Amino acid sequence: MVAVISEHIEITPGVCGGKPRIAGHRIRVQDVVIWHEHKGMSPDEIVSRYPTITLSDVYAALAYYHDHLEEIQQQMRESKALVRELQAKTPSKVYHKPTRAHCVLGAIAGNLFFCQSMSFNRESTAECD
Repeated sequence: MVAVISEHIEITPGVCGGKPRIAGHRIRVQDVVIWHEHKGMSPDEIVSRYPTITLSDVYAALAYYHDHLEEIQQQMRESKALVRELQAKTPSKVYHKPTRAHCVLGAIAGNLFFCQSMSFNRESTAECD
């Protein structure tokens, strides 16, 4: 008898960092977990967004996650730490001083905190307080 999860989940060194993924795809188990557990997507929503995988693939990824909870959570923590490290080493090339337009756009987007934390000088530029 072939284990159902092994039909859907594979680990290949050098592919997706050797992390468990849906067989034949580059969608990691941790990706499915983030979509489902953290972003609130249902398995059906995940399949509709990524139609090359099946509902069985999604449920197998979630089952694998629950069978290997600490391992997957550790991988997710490591991925998050790597992102933070890379962000700290590589400053944004698009960052610039906020302007009055940013305040207006922030207000339109409902970001009132951003607007309230800015003061304007005569040249209509903004500086954060």
